[in-house]
Amino acid sequence: MSFDSVHFFVFFLIVVFALFFLQKKARLVWLLVCNYYFYMCWNAKCALLLVFITLCTYIAGRFLETAKEEKSKKWIVAGCCIAGFSILFVFKYFNFFTDSINSLLHMAGSGKSIGLRLDLLLPVGISYYTFQAVGYVIDVYRGEKAEHNLVKYAVFVSFFPQLGSGPIERGRNILSQLDRLCVNSLWDYDRVKNGILLLLWGLFQKIVIADRLALYVDTVFGSYQEYGLLVLTTAMVLYAFQIYCDFDGYTNIACGAAQVMGITLMQNFKRPYFAVNIKDFWSRWHISLTSWFRDYLYIPLGGNRKGTLRKQINVLIVFCVSGLWHGASWNFVIWGAIHGLMQVVYNIFSDIKKKKTPSFSTKLRNGILTFALVDFAWLFFRTASLQEVFAIFMQMTKDLGDFTDILEVLGDGDRNLLILGLLILFLVDFVHEKGISIRNWVKKQEVWFRYLLYIGIISACIYLKIHAGLDGARQFIYFQF
Repeated sequence: MSFDSVHFFVFFLIVVFALFFLQKKARLVWLLVCNYYFYMCWNAKCALLLVFITLCTYIAGRFLETAKEEKSKKWIVAGCCIAGFSILFVFKYFNFFTDSINSLLHMAGSGKSIGLRLDLLLPVGISYYTFQAVGYVIDVYRGEKAEHNLVKYAVFVSFFPQLGSGPIERGRNILSQLDRLCVNSLWDYDRVKNGILLLLWGLFQKIVIADRLALYVDTVFGSYQEYGLLVLTTAMVLYAFQIYCDFDGYTNIACGAAQVMGITLMQNFKRPYFAVNIKDFWSRWHISLTSWFRDYLYIPLGGNRKGTLRKQINVLIVFCVSGLWHGASWNFVIWGAIHGLMQVVYNIFSDIKKKKTPSFSTKLRNGILTFALVDFAWLFFRTASLQEVFAIFMQMTKDLGDFTDILEVLGDGDRNLLILGLLILFLVDFVHEKGISIRNWVKKQEVWFRYLLYIGIISACIYLKIHAGLDGARQFIYFQF
């Protein structure tokens, strides 16, 4: 059930109206049923994995609360991590692992190989809810209170707005809000309106911008042998905005839907392409995952407490693991390693260079350089293999192409709509970067203007879904992770 489908919005309306009118004690049960229905629309059998992870981490949390010895607590955490990550390994990484071993055996001249491969469907959201549940167990080990109510905990792990692609939440944020869900009145006009506006903006990002960008990017990368440097470079730049609008669009729909129901999810993006260095970029991009790796991997590895060399090694490890989290491919590992190396270089030079307030021109230069480096790394993220990456680079050296080729990839209608959408995106992000709230500005306008704007966004999304040649819902990019 995709967020940009009619099925989802019918489902969401039923969930919300029932939630508002149900007795307060029944809300959690209703929400849990809805969560599992939402998940089972993709694959009913995969819900068993969600149940297993939920029960495993819930029981681990209860045992941690009663365990007296530190050694026993560590064994509980270790067992829980092994159980959760083993499932993730089997479904997501087993074939990648065996293929890598076979490649090494072939390079060593051995005639042997591992013939076993698993033909398993990757469950939607497994990387997200596994990390969220394991993070909860580690938090309990570190002293946070374990949740006793199994229904409430199950709602936390399976909360449908963020189940498919995050944000990866913390128990202390969501569980306390679920408590209030059972005792407070849910109707709040301003909160509901703000949630709907955020949801609409997410739909605009996905349908109007990201899906239009996908038409261009998929056309070029699908037949990159036919294009020159100018078109391929344009496609690389546009892919950076496609993946941003696609993922941030999902996040805004998730946060908006949750806000309508009285739950505030954490911010996952903060205008990442306004970053002025690579460290700034990762404080703005996929914030929930970045903070998860910081708290549960980087700090346990020693963080920056064991000297400069160890700190840089820890950074490299974290980013390589982050790349592997995104997908079972060496392309993703290299993408993570590139970002890790950029972080190491930045850390070294920022320690050497004297800190001073940069001028506007310096910020602009640094921002352009940061975007260029990030965009270069996205090529490894977008392509299916290293051979394809090198083939694209070779194609760039063969032919410059013509500026008119850039415009001819899409028809006039899609191209003009794409340009308009990108201009709106830049304007919105620029205004937010200056600390001005678009939603507050919209709320201050005349009623006719506000509703004309709302109707315009909704109409554009519906029209493009029906008439823009996108048969069926174009899956969100981060669903595959």
